[in-house]
Amino acid sequence: MRAVLVPVCLLLVSPISTLSWASSVDLVLNIKQMCKPAKRSSSRIAKICNNRPGLLEQMAIGVNLALTQCQYQFRYRRWNCTNSSRSIKKVMSKDTRETGFVNAIIAAGITYQVTRACTKGEQIGCSCNKRKKKNKKKKPTEVSPETDFKWDGCAENIDFGIKRSKDFLEGRHKKKRSDMNTLVKSHNYVAGRLAIKNYMRKECKCHGLSGSCALRTCIRKMPAFREVGDRLKERFDGAAKVIPGNDGQSFIPEGDTIKPPTRFDLVYSEESPSFCLPDSSVGSFGTQGRECNETSPGEEGCGILCCGRGFQVQTKEVEHSCNCEFVYCCNVTCQVCNETVKVATCQ
Repeated sequence: MRAVLVPVCLLLVSPISTLSWASSVDLVLNIKQMCKPAKRSSSRIAKICNNRPGLLEQMAIGVNLALTQCQYQFRYRRWNCTNSSRSIKKVMSKDTRETGFVNAIIAAGITYQVTRACTKGEQIGCSCNKRKKKNKKKKPTEVSPETDFKWDGCAENIDFGIKRSKDFLEGRHKKKRSDMNTLVKSHNYVAGRLAIKNYMRKECKCHGLSGSCALRTCIRKMPAFREVGDRLKERFDGAAKVIPGNDGQSFIPEGDTIKPPTRFDLVYSEESPSFCLPDSSVGSFGTQGRECNETSPGEEGCGILCCGRGFQVQTKEVEHSCNCEFVYCCNVTCQVCNETVKVATCQ
């Protein structure tokens, strides 16, 4: 399924801390409309709205990036992270595994885009992260090219991206608020950000005569956002169901045999609907008419995606490039060929 970009006005936040849980997940918000009431407050969101229009724009792009990645990761699932605001709003009003993933990927998307904009020199009130700390040299018998380097240059300022993501997504919550929904959301926000921060990679350049690499200078860079999405999808598949703790300030696994979730894991407190049939109350469009793989045992297979209703196979003509030739210099010419393929769709 082709990913569809979501307008940048979709934001997973509400500007006022007193809004209800249902209205706080109203994704179809225009940026100016969102900031209008916030400007009259003294919240961190108000400061962004009043003083950082460039930063606000980058955050909106980050949300768009996240939801596009969500559509890719869920392309074979019964709920495929559709870009319909009605569906997303209903799904996000619950506290299911799907909700946990979307919260995590949204937090990651804002973090990622803000950090990337900072590195590119966008006017969002930040600077790159310059690390001058030199590596401790090992003993002569242990020296290797992998350890003979120093941190230098302009690294990606992930801490700035994390701070702005936290300000924007959690700035509306009261500091002492500890209801279950807020605890679960905050946990999944953290998991989303850590899926970037804990997987920063080292990128080095060699310096020396004739490419000798006598000295290497290194910076830290973020992983590709697809890797972040893949990692969070794995966390979604192993998400833990939790219930309120006795202290009223935390949550615990629902069952004694469930391993307590770490900061990297996704959590949820409500079971997901089946999403097999259309149901506007839960944001489900059903799976009738969805293409499936008749030979796969996985989530894209007709057995799972069609919910046991069966499927039908039809043939259709598709065009593709064929008989390609290299023409000196430097083009490739191809013919257009038609091919008959079988397509299975859920009944």
